[in-house]
Amino acid sequence: MGIGKYNDPKPIIEIKNLSTRFDDVWVHKNLNLTIYPNRIVNIIGASGSGKTTLVHEILMLQPITEGEIYFAGKKISNYNIENSATKEILSQVGMMFQHGALFSSMSVLENVMFPLVEYTDFSSEIIKEIAHVKLRLTGLPDNAHNQYPKDMSGGMLKRVALARTLALDPKVIFLDEPTAGLDPNSASGFDELISDLQKRLNLTVVLITHDLDTIWSIADEVVYLGEQKVLFHDTVEKAADAKSVPELYEYFNGTRGQITKKFYTR
Repeated sequence: MGIGKYNDPKPIIEIKNLSTRFDDVWVHKNLNLTIYPNRIVNIIGASGSGKTTLVHEILMLQPITEGEIYFAGKKISNYNIENSATKEILSQVGMMFQHGALFSSMSVLENVMFPLVEYTDFSSEIIKEIAHVKLRLTGLPDNAHNQYPKDMSGGMLKRVALARTLALDPKVIFLDEPTAGLDPNSASGFDELISDLQKRLNLTVVLITHDLDTIWSIADEVVYLGEQKVLFHDTVEKAADAKSVPELYEYFNGTRGQITKKFYTR
């Protein structure tokens, strides 16, 4: 297990011997994971393998039972969520939830302004202009900025949610099933947007998705969770040929997986 393809001097996220227990059930047990900057990392695993829990722990939304988590070299696993130092770290990460989690009572522009109002001392004029810029980055025209979420299509809502995720210029963004509910053309367009923004903004992107098209088209690495730990972490190509991890191999080489694999490797 290992990437080997990259030579970054310092990881952006390090997880060491992480264990997570809910009552008598262990979700993670001695889980180790290192993520280096400026790439797209996809986390997959069976239901209940702890994918979302892991992301919540990195974001300090969920306490851990044992182990350590580091962000940009700083230990964050024992930080208090109300601590000013913690808030500084949290401003460097962004999270896009599966269903967007937009505020229905706010306009599109106000939704993107919200984290800027909460985390910066910028004037209202500067905050508004930054929000406009972020929305344009995700492909939304200016005439859509004052609309409300209820007036927008699913694909447009995803772009608004992504713009809000980018509002504070994070180093790392987490995307939970970013193409869920989109038709194939919209999903493909959103994948291209993620890939383009990752390169233009030098982002580290952590995806939770089982969409094979997304994985093959934009992911640099696959992290597979199982048996309460990381069972595999390497390139997509190696994940597709990982016979030593039967569940992962079957995922990439089942009926649907074979079709997708042939399309992207021909």
